[in-house]
Parts: sequence; structure tokens; C-alpha cells
Amino acid sequence: MLRICFLITSFLLISSVQITFAQNTVGVISYKPELSYPGYNLVFPHGQGTVWLLDACGEVVNRWDDALNRVPGNSAYLLENGDLLVAYNRRGSNNDPIWAGGAGQYVELKSWDNDLIWKFELNDSLDRIHHDIAPMPNGNVLMIAWENKTPEESIENGRDPALITEGAVWPDYVLEYDPVLDSIVWEWHAWDHLIQDFDFTKLNYGNISTHPELININHIYSSGQADWMHTNAIDYNPELDLIMLSVPHFDEVWFIDHSANPDEVKGHTGGYWGKGGDLVYRWGNPRAYHRGDSSDQKLFFTHHTHWVEDFISEDYPYYGSVAVFNNRYGNNFSAGNIFTPVVDTVNRTFGFHGDDFGPADFDVTVVHPEDPQKMNSSGLSSFQILPNDNYLLLSGQSGYAFEVTPDNEIVWEYIVPIKNGAFISQGEIAANNSTFRMKRYPLDYSAFDGKDLTPNGYMELNPDTAYCNLLISATDNSTNNVEALLYPNPAANSIFIERSTSDNTPYRIINAVGVAVATGVADKPEIQISDLPNGHYTIIMDGYKAMRFVIIK
Repeated sequence: MLRICFLITSFLLISSVQITFAQNTVGVISYKPELSYPGYNLVFPHGQGTVWLLDACGEVVNRWDDALNRVPGNSAYLLENGDLLVAYNRRGSNNDPIWAGGAGQYVELKSWDNDLIWKFELNDSLDRIHHDIAPMPNGNVLMIAWENKTPEESIENGRDPALITEGAVWPDYVLEYDPVLDSIVWEWHAWDHLIQDFDFTKLNYGNISTHPELININHIYSSGQADWMHTNAIDYNPELDLIMLSVPHFDEVWFIDHSANPDEVKGHTGGYWGKGGDLVYRWGNPRAYHRGDSSDQKLFFTHHTHWVEDFISEDYPYYGSVAVFNNRYGNNFSAGNIFTPVVDTVNRTFGFHGDDFGPADFDVTVVHPEDPQKMNSSGLSSFQILPNDNYLLLSGQSGYAFEVTPDNEIVWEYIVPIKNGAFISQGEIAANNSTFRMKRYPLDYSAFDGKDLTPNGYMELNPDTAYCNLLISATDNSTNNVEALLYPNPAANSIFIERSTSDNTPYRIINAVGVAVATGVADKPEIQISDLPNGHYTIIMDGYKAMRFVIIK
């Protein structure tokens, strides 16, 4: 009787797939678990103050709520010990003395259970933190900030008065905050590393093209807005002791030397890389230092620039390659890119391509495989290389994320279920659901050790709770077309699989909501399942069609 019930249930599920598929407009809209990298997705959408941790089916496994007057400021990071490092802004702060897109005010460390551990605040008439933060191995945190320079200060340093259209200039700086000492212990200021060729009677006059290590104070993105640089991403490389910045109003990535001491970082010599606080490396737009032309530009208003982590592959060593979300890469479409600076760690220099910093081009370019314009975000957004070599991309302005294989097959899609700052019901169309980033953490990430990850509802209202299981049931197994026999079904403590070969074959067992709950190598017909609770499961083995079974004890 149990076997008959299972067969009938499977038939009903599969026969209703087409009807149910048409209903999901937000949350998970497609999923191929046998090709997707398993993990949990951290997301912090704009317009609300909760950080969400979601499983592969979009169900919430943890959340960090905050006051109603808080909104993203913008980043959130789940640390290895399970704490959350998060940047907040205050709702309605656009009338503050310093304000532009990406403005922040608070950085906080919270426990897994949402208890406040420490808080840092910076937002006044002279300084304001914004956009991104970077946790460091020593427990300190790097932050990006604006500082307010008057027209008089700016003109004295060589700024063209015609480029001061908002009554101030806000150059960026980087601060390192020590939460134990509750103090700022290191700073780097772009204002200390300027050059200009506008007025020889003012400070910083020189030949811009022969000093790529310096920053042209008269380089502008579109006008003379106070938010001159708009740095929107920061990352830290402990092996090289370098800080990476994404500077979209220059269309470049910059490296600066964190090893330079507080005196050296203000000047042009010293530190491990020998340049003090001058730029150690820059790439993406040689015109920013008066070299090349438009054909040499590679980066276009980038976001989420970061070093590729060392578990990816030998082709992308931790100290070498950089990933970026290239927002305005093409005509109405964005791209994810990887490039590899040529670094000589012995002589402490970065190689050149001709007269400019190398490389000549990208190693990898990823666009939406079905329609490039489906990933079109002029700002925000993220690009992550997953441990199985898949790519996870978020088109931030439309709140649309997708995972794609190196062979350009989409294996997971998600739409943030928000409309104008409010969560919407399944079946509604999302709008104004912009999201800064999405990051996937692997199932074995240490932050999850000993944590309760029981799914507990969805971000969207009135969710279709059966949808993800239907997606798993309807997965196309054309690439794994060899059939095997699984029995008994239903099962209790073990299953047996008869197949054509006896090779050691990796397998994954996925539960009804798409989470991998067991992995191993099938070196004999019997596979133990005694630790798994009652429910519907799918086992996926390399080279074989996925097989569904039920556990009833």
C-alpha cells in the first residue's frame, strides 16, 4: 500500500508541474540540484532592515531583524564563528550633510541569535562611512568613508573650480577599526596622493601620464558632483597585505599597501611595496591617468571587486586573480569578469602590458546565457565563483540572481520578493527590489556548526511550499542518462542501488526542499540512511539519472 501511495503521489506531483510552474513569480523560479552548488544564500535587500539566510529553495534558515528605521548601508558578511558583520543606514538620512547613493552610518557585529556585540558609528558634517566593509583576520574591520573638503581646500589642491558644482568635494578614505580598542588604528586618504595638470600655481601639479601611482583630482565621471570617487567595494588580501578598492567613477580597481605605517601611508615611499600610500596597482581604464583611449577601457562602473579565493582552481591563485561585476560592460547588459594581474612578489612590483598595467584582457567573461539583457544592472550587484566552478551572479537593481555552470547552463534562479520596500505574495511581480549583493556559503561552512538550520518560512508571502520539490522532481537528467535500480522504496535504514558498474561513484542525497543532507562515495550497493528523518528524497550519482525515494520508519 505504501508503494502504491508513493507512485500515485509522484504521478500527481509530476502531472501538476506545468500548472505550478506558471505560478512562481518570485523566490526560487528554477533549480537543478544535481548541477547546483549546495549552500545557503545571504541576502540583505534594500528598503527593509532584515538580513536573510536562505536555503536552496528560498526558505529562511536564519534572520537578523533590526529596527524599522534601519536599511542597508550596504554590506553583510557571515563570519566563520557564526557572527554577522553588517552595515546599516538610517532611513530618511538623505538630508544629512553628506549623502549620496550607498551612504551608511553604522557597522555592527551581531551574534547568530541577533544579539549586539559591538557597534561603530560615523556620520556627521565632516565624515560618513558608505557602501562596503571588509573583515580582517585580526578581528579588525576595514571601512570606506567620505571626507568633506571645502571648495577652498579643493581649489588649493588643484581642483578645477568649474568641477565644484555641489559646494564641496568628498574624496574617499579607508579606515581600520579595532573593536577591542574601540578606535581607528590605521587610515589611508586619497587626498594625500593627488596629481593635477590644471594649474601650475597650485599643489600637486605634474605630468599625470608619468605618475599612474597618483590620483588625478580633476578626473570626473560625469559632472562635478561632490561624490567624486564613489568607492563601492573593499577587500583585503592578508598574504600580500594589500587592500583592493572598486572606484567606479574612475572605472578602475586600485590596490593600496596596508603594510605602510601611519606616517608612510601619507607619503610616497615605504611599506612592503615601497610606494607608501600611493597606488600599488590600478587597472580598468588607462584614461584615468591620461593614457590610451576608449578602446583600452575594460571596466565600466564595477561592483563587488574581490580576490578569488584559493579553493577555486590552480588557474586562479588566491594572490593573483580578481573577480568583478562589470555593470555597464555592454549595450544594456552586464557581465561578471575575472582578470589576473601579473605580480612579482620577489621584486614587489606588478607587471605591465605595454605602457600600462596588465593584463591585456579578461581571463573569464560571464553574461546571461539566454539573453544578456536579463542581467542588466547599472549599479549594485555581485559575482561569486563557487567551489564547483559554477558562477553565482546577482543583477542588483532587479533583485534577480542566477547560478550558471561553466558550460552556460542555468541551474538556479531567484527573484527577491519585494515591491516598493514591502514583501509581496507569491504570484505578484516584484519591483524596486534592489539588492546590493548575494553570497552563498557552503553547507560545511564553520559558521553553521551546531546551529539550528531548520527551514522556517519564506521571504515571500503566501509561498508555494511544494514548488521546489516539483522542480527537483522535474529535473532534466539528460546529461546523466544511465539508469540504475533503487530498492526498497519506501525505505527505513538503508537503500540498495543496482547499477552497471561497481566503480566508486560520488553521490548526494537531497531533501524535499533542495538541501543536500548526505554525501559520500558508493563503493558498494548498500547506502546507509538511518540518520535521515522521514520524508521524500532524491539521490544523485555521477553518470546516472536521479532517483527519488521515500523514508518511512
